[in-house]
Amino acid sequence: MASSSSPTQPSFNFVYQPDGSESGWVEARTHCDHLGSVSSDLTHIPIPNTPCNRCQHPSENWLCLCCKEVLCSRFVNKHMLEHFQQTNHCLALSYSDLSVWCFSCDAYLDAQVISSLRPVYETAYILKFGEAPPLRSEV
Repeated sequence: MASSSSPTQPSFNFVYQPDGSESGWVEARTHCDHLGSVSSDLTHIPIPNTPCNRCQHPSENWLCLCCKEVLCSRFVNKHMLEHFQQTNHCLALSYSDLSVWCFSCDAYLDAQVISSLRPVYETAYILKFGEAPPLRSEV
């Protein structure tokens, strides 16, 4: 197993498969200098199936954690990316997989570990699945 990381980039971990191919995952960061821009009320958020506020696309949408606007991903019409470029609101939660991305750090953040992000992660999980998220065991 090999890995690489830098202060501004996520850690990339690769597992080499028996056939010579590799699979990998990104290890989310546990700190971000931009957390001060998070909305003070992230327990009242739009439901996960809210369409993009600009194009009404029904899926692959993100929640801006600064202003709570719901916009589509860079794989649809890039409205959340444009929102970041226009407003500098850099933190967003994916309603698809509940991951949190910092556009300024260009990195995923661990919303289950970062105390200021955990409430929005838990709220989004409950809204999406109808139950509290399972406790993650620390390794």
